[in-house]
Amino acid sequence: MALLGGLGLSFDSYGAGWAEAKWVPTELACNPGGTVHGGVYGVVHDAAMNFATNAALESGDRAATLELKYSTMRPARAGDELTVRGDVVQLTRQVAYVETTIRTAGDELVSRGTATFFVRRKPAYV
Repeated sequence: MALLGGLGLSFDSYGAGWAEAKWVPTELACNPGGTVHGGVYGVVHDAAMNFATNAALESGDRAATLELKYSTMRPARAGDELTVRGDVVQLTRQVAYVETTIRTAGDELVSRGTATFFVRRKPAYV
């Protein structure tokens, strides 16, 4: 996805119900004060949770964000080396509950997010 690449985000690992990315924010991700813009965190959290949710689903199933919230505890700047991880906490027939964290290379928490996704299962053919 060009937007994520432009922000410096690269998803490189995933498994059943989780996804992880390396993020080195670019200048494009930052506000005039030099720190990552608050709205960019929303894009990053949503992407990580979406990838984690899709990694938990069967082929042909789809998911869409219903609700997303996040808090940022410390600023990040262009060039910082960060890790982003999304994890499905619970998956039901129609809803996925997901969490994300963004951490520094020293494992300090930068931002944490939660979301609810609507799950649309592929039709069952008999």
